[in-house]
Amino acid sequence: MNNLILINTSFNPWYNLSLEEYLLEQAVNYDNILFLWQNANTVVIGKNQNPWRECRTELLESEGGKLARRSTGGGAVYHDLGNLNFSFILARSIQNFNQQARIITSAVKKFGIEAYVNGRNDIVTNEGKFSGNAFTFKKDRALHHGTILVDVNREKLGRYLQVSKEKIEAKGIKSVQSRIVNLIEYNSSLTIDNIRTGIMDEFIKEFGECEVINQFKDESVIYEKFDKSKIEDIYTIYSSWEHIYGEAPKFDIEWINRFSWGGIEIHLSLKNGIIVKSKIYSDALDEAFITDIQECFNNVKFKKEDMTNAILSKTRNTQMSKDIAQYILSKEM
Repeated sequence: MNNLILINTSFNPWYNLSLEEYLLEQAVNYDNILFLWQNANTVVIGKNQNPWRECRTELLESEGGKLARRSTGGGAVYHDLGNLNFSFILARSIQNFNQQARIITSAVKKFGIEAYVNGRNDIVTNEGKFSGNAFTFKKDRALHHGTILVDVNREKLGRYLQVSKEKIEAKGIKSVQSRIVNLIEYNSSLTIDNIRTGIMDEFIKEFGECEVINQFKDESVIYEKFDKSKIEDIYTIYSSWEHIYGEAPKFDIEWINRFSWGGIEIHLSLKNGIIVKSKIYSDALDEAFITDIQECFNNVKFKKEDMTNAILSKTRNTQMSKDIAQYILSKEM
């Protein structure tokens, strides 16, 4: 197998996400890739999230921070240099969250910290979450990426992120800060370098010998391997206002609800009783499903029966579709 470990030195989230997408879509000569990276003073929102609802954007930017939108679903997260990000890029046929999570938990356990998978996408200790994870697929390739909180600034995390009252109540927590733990709380000698090395060792154990590109040792080597112009083209998208914020037009209808699989905002514009435009925001992990339902309401009558028929017939008939249909039926119209 031809495996790669890439350690990147940029702290710019738009560049890191661009490089990640390039590796997912273009670096097909590698079977398995581990990409390790960090962002400085950044809030990263999920693919389908409303930036103004998730982040205090003006405060973040006034203090020199950056807002970025990733390619995967899930919720907003805060990154600084006390956090290490990892990306596993694999063949879709072998993508296995538990296998990849085992690489993270095994690395953490080397430092005397008990860690395990909890729920759909979290890696935790008994006291709280230190790693949130998200996923997407492109053709026959899979991306699984996540965070590892080693010594993140909790005060900034709490100031920049806006967690809805519904989400806090659903998870039975008092605040976003109370959900998370820093690994340094368990081992004061722990560093980002320690964790990085531990993850690399476990990745090699799992997948075998790897080529290693370490930009700490040679910053120019990455462009000897990869197409700089294509990465720059992707960067133009990730750094753009349109990608990060998107349009925020006035809508006639706004419905907000939380389900077991995540929160959802449904925004609808009407003309003569017909839905002419819709926008769906969500922190659901299934980002492709949210993209699908955004299209299903267009040119549908603003009637319960028509809307529920549209979502059940035009999308994958999953529990998520049924939950949203039931919610629409419960609305007064």
